[in-house]
Amino acid sequence: MSGHGDYLRQLLAPLRVYRLEGTANGGELDAQGAALDAVMARLEDTQKEMLVSTAEGRGLEAIEALLARKPVTDSLKRRREALAALLRIGGDSFTLAAINDNLKGCGINAVAEETGTAGQVTVRFPDVPGIPDGFEEMRAIIESILPAHLGIEYVYWYITWALMEARFDTWGDIEALSPTWEELEKMVEEETD
Repeated sequence: MSGHGDYLRQLLAPLRVYRLEGTANGGELDAQGAALDAVMARLEDTQKEMLVSTAEGRGLEAIEALLARKPVTDSLKRRREALAALLRIGGDSFTLAAINDNLKGCGINAVAEETGTAGQVTVRFPDVPGIPDGFEEMRAIIESILPAHLGIEYVYWYITWALMEARFDTWGDIEALSPTWEELEKMVEEETD
């Protein structure tokens, strides 16, 4: 029996006209209930895929097909956030707060800051040491989001001895992990002001 098959039986039971168990009537209700269950499953999947916040596959792919650029991320959560940010871009998205919200469309945390020089901004990646993977794709997204008249300076940060000393007590602690330099860079985070 199916969920909808049971529901149909409950609807007809008070009439006491039909024998619903072990008969052709019961089999027909099971068949109709199974068909309704399949429709309900398809509708639930469609509902899930039509919202950026819940989509997992074809819904995200359909949104990406509408956009000139795709976010650079492997994380489902960041992909959803990036697509939502790209869809929010509008004609009034030129305040610094709106630009930073739109930069989430890169797929990683990118932050634009005014430099004090007219027509010049810096863009940094506070969560990623060094140059982020997929930077060229991100750069294309950033430059399509920021107003064309702005000069953009990309600022990267790298591991420093002070950051390593704050994270590790001794050199032996680092050697025990046997990290590559790239892995070591990712074990620390940028100091925030």
